[in-house]
This record gives sequence, structure tokens and C-alpha cells, in this order.
Amino acid sequence: MTLSKFQLVGSSLRPKNLLAYKEQIEARDDITYPFYEDFTGYQEVEAQAIKDVVKEQINHGIDIVTDGEFSKALWHLDFLWGLTGVERFITDHGYAFKDHDGEHFETRKDIGIRIVAPLSGKNHHFLKIFKEVKKDAGNTQAKLTVWGAAHAFTELTVFNGLYGDGQVYKTQDDLKTGLINAYKEFLTEFKEIGGEIVQFDDCLWTLFSSDNQDSFFAEGNESLENLADTFIAINNEVADFGHSLGLKVWTHNCRGNYQSRHAAGGSYQTIAKKFLGEQHYDRFFLEWDDERAGDISALEALKDKPNVEVVLGLLSSKTATLDDETRIYQLLEKASQILPKERLLLSHQCGFASCDCGNELTQDQQWAKIDQGQKIAKNFWSDDYVNQYN
Repeated sequence: MTLSKFQLVGSSLRPKNLLAYKEQIEARDDITYPFYEDFTGYQEVEAQAIKDVVKEQINHGIDIVTDGEFSKALWHLDFLWGLTGVERFITDHGYAFKDHDGEHFETRKDIGIRIVAPLSGKNHHFLKIFKEVKKDAGNTQAKLTVWGAAHAFTELTVFNGLYGDGQVYKTQDDLKTGLINAYKEFLTEFKEIGGEIVQFDDCLWTLFSSDNQDSFFAEGNESLENLADTFIAINNEVADFGHSLGLKVWTHNCRGNYQSRHAAGGSYQTIAKKFLGEQHYDRFFLEWDDERAGDISALEALKDKPNVEVVLGLLSSKTATLDDETRIYQLLEKASQILPKERLLLSHQCGFASCDCGNELTQDQQWAKIDQGQKIAKNFWSDDYVNQYN
């Protein structure tokens, strides 16, 4: 499928004229998704920006493109906003992240969710955007990035408690069934419009890591293992349904990405057997841009899954400078001793703008980092590559 061994996770830095609208959206909850009727000119600016970023990706050798996530405010919540039965609102607090000095950092606050009717994934706005992306991409493949179902379930139930008396869904199981059904409805219509690749993005795996000091869960929580099993079962039910439709079903995992900051630690080694070995994805985009991810030997969990590919997120989308190529080649070499080289690809650990505000670099620096990734991949996977990095 893929000609290039370098891949983009999904998001790109937004242009200033688009950000002018996005910043207004962040400050208001008296508006209705996708907000076009609330801001004159917004839809036209967004559509043109998406056309431009698709063209720019192709010009830089990207052979599986996205809309740059320009149609989104946040990497995850827009998907819920587009479901029937969901309302958004501004909360008192944003998500908790780690600042550059390790202190507390708070994100934007338009993250509140209410479930006001049974959930449905039919006629989702994402599909209107994807049809245009597919048209703009021409002969180049396009993928759609969507919030992972288990992460969404965990946020709606464990974190927000949107079930019980006075709620649309009376139990966790009721909400789980309704949410999974909405995902299945969405995937069905995605396939009907010519979709081929869906990528489910997910930031919660390492909350289950025993070496994660930043876990949202209390130490010694006895239900943690059961929640992990539920988490994986949800993702697998959605992935299996996608496969039944003939879709390629991928996933991306990182530890948070907001204005070049992260939310959590936790290594892959402590969760690899379950979260890599048991999930039914065709391709894993994994974050390995710094020491928080632990040793790359966690890939051992995928040795017996010969049809699964791994995109190694060794490069960083959080920095303005080019990455240390010696480190990248060393880790590529190490990974290729665990999994066959043909099953590996290269990327940044995450997108460049998981939320509108984007990471702390310029668009020119972003494209320079993308070009560096292309150069490294072309060299490492070329027939005349010589290992100089042991």
C-alpha cells in the first residue's frame, strides 16, 4: 500500500487566517458544531486551507494524506461534537498537562460534553470533509483520523460519569453499547463514500503502565486491570467491524501533545503484551521521541503478528529544530533487529497541531522536519544503505 516509508500522523499547523476563526470558537459555547453558520467566511477559509495543506503534503512526498486536521478544533472531541446526541460546553478547567519545567499546565476549557439524546454516528460532518479531501488528493491515498472508541468511552464514563439517574444512558454498559453502535454507523458510511483507511487516535494506553507516575488512576486501584480488558475489547469490536467492511484500521498512540507539552509518562514495556499484542490493528503509530516511552524492545510483543506494521514515532513534532539523526538511525537499527525492516515505517511521535493552537514551531520549521523524515526514511530503506550507527 505505502510507497514512502515516512508517514505523517495527521495534523499540521493551521494558517493564521484559519486560526482567527478557531480562536473565536474556543471562547464560545453558544455556537453549534461545525460552527459555519456562526462565523461568516469560516467555511470558505477552512475549505481553502484544507485544499492547500493536501497539496503541500503531496508536494513534500506524503503518499497518504489527511486534511491536516484543519477541520478540527481538538484532535478528539470534534468527533463527539459531530455525533447526534452530544452538546459541548466550556468547563471550569482544561486538561492537565506537564509544562516544560515539569509544573502544572492547563489546556483550553471548551472540553465539556453532555449526552442529551441516544448517540448516532450517521451523517457525520467528518464525512463531508473527507469527500473533499479525497477529491483534492486525486490519485494520492487519504486517511481519516478519529478519536479511539475506548478512549472516548473512558472519558465519558470514568472521567465524566455521563451515565446513571437523570442521564440518557442508565449504566456504563448502556453507554458502551450506544457509543460502539455510533462508531459502527460512522464506519459504515465512511466505507460507503469510498473511505479505505481509518486511524483511531488514543492517548490513554500508558495510564495502565505500572511505571507511569502521572497516571490519572489512584495507586493500587484494583479495577485497573478489568478496565484495561474493557478498553481493549471496545477497540477490538470497532476494529473488527471496520475490517468486516474491508477497511484498513490503524491506531496512533502518544502521551499527549498540546503546545509542545505532554500529559503523561509510562513506558510501552509494561503494557506491550496487552496493548500491542491483543489489539486488532493493522498498523500501530507509536511514540518513541524521548525516554518516556522506555526501551524499543517492547516491539517484541508484535513479533508473532506478521501482518501488522509499526510506524516508529522517533522524530519529534514538539521541537523547532531538526532531530538528532544518529539517534534515529540507532533506534531504527535496533527496531529492525526485532521486527523485519519491511514491517517498519518512520514518523514523528504525533502531529504538529493536535489542537488548533499547535506546537511551538513555525510552518517552515514543520515542513523542514517533514523533509528530514523523508530523507532519513529514503536512506534507511534504500538498497544501498550501510549501517554506520551501531
